[in-house]
Amino acid sequence: MEEFQFQFEKLNAWQEARKLVVDVYQLLELFPKTENYALCDQLRRAVVSVPSNIAEGTGRLAVKEQIHFLEIAYASLMEVYCQLQIAVDLGYITPEDLQIVKREIFTTSKLISGLRSSKAAQLEGN
Repeated sequence: MEEFQFQFEKLNAWQEARKLVVDVYQLLELFPKTENYALCDQLRRAVVSVPSNIAEGTGRLAVKEQIHFLEIAYASLMEVYCQLQIAVDLGYITPEDLQIVKREIFTTSKLISGLRSSKAAQLEGN
């Protein structure tokens, strides 16, 4: 019997963003406890925002709104990368840790960009 899936669950961008959430949460375990309510909290919100906005966008009927939520997801992804760079600067994670996650961020960014381009083409076709 085939399991029902929501449309967003089939998207590679959402699947990759979900993996990124887990990996960033694991990195946050390396941060000092004093950062728990500062940089850690901001990173948690930003990284969870990526798959959440991809999912929310699929629930919108208007293509313009779908594009808007993909743009928010992309912006949150860039915020995550920036904050992880700061974490390296502060010595909370290693440059090697960042490089591993950077590959995932890059992959996710390409998938989100591809979705956005596809939606923009769909919009132009109407």
